[in-house]
Amino acid sequence: MIVEKSMHPDFLSNTYLVADGEGGTGFFVDAGGPVEPLIEAAERLDVTPTHILLTHAHADHVFEVGKLKERWPDLKVLIDDREDYDGEAEPLPETITIGALEVKALHTPGHTAGMRALVVDGNVFTGDTLFKNSVGGVRAPNSTSYEDLRSSIMDTLMALPKDTVVRPGHTDPTTIGDEWESNRFIRVWRGLDKEGDEPCTALGEPATLILLGDDYDGGHKAWVRWPDGRDDIVPGSKVQTG
Repeated sequence: MIVEKSMHPDFLSNTYLVADGEGGTGFFVDAGGPVEPLIEAAERLDVTPTHILLTHAHADHVFEVGKLKERWPDLKVLIDDREDYDGEAEPLPETITIGALEVKALHTPGHTAGMRALVVDGNVFTGDTLFKNSVGGVRAPNSTSYEDLRSSIMDTLMALPKDTVVRPGHTDPTTIGDEWESNRFIRVWRGLDKEGDEPCTALGEPATLILLGDDYDGGHKAWVRWPDGRDDIVPGSKVQTG
């Protein structure tokens, strides 16, 4: 299997070209751009793309669908029908065969209602659910809940083989095994590390800071607990302590 990646210089969002081999059939995972390097890669490798599989509908993952469609007008766009996508698309099935590759689309809600993780040939494209050393937030448009995000990571993604390569929607790859051992959110969920209990202000409201973890952009992501007992994942920049 061939995997080529292009990352947006501002949003750090990844677009992937996946193919079953040189001269074979391929597909794109997301289309946040810039897609020109992936168009060049497909031409260099003599790959014929047939689909764009969208993990979710946020703008930084769909910006350049149109550019790919201009180059290959017959590309089919597939996305979960729970996503608020305003382009022309078909529902993403649980399993789809593209060329010699079988793709399994796992429902991983939390960051969005219809988020899908795409499992293919020892790899999982996790969209904005799981990142290297971090997790997705639940404050973006069409998000559901902290509980959904935690379940999607712990019950669905962490159930994959530990050597599965994680190719997230932003920045660097990792593996399921590495995240199981070193991701600070997962370590607390596993009971290996203790929850924090520091009072804080989050999004301008009083809360308890359970964990200030890393984020994919070099900043932080915060797990907070509101006075009514609800847990939340918010940008670390929106949390003040002391």
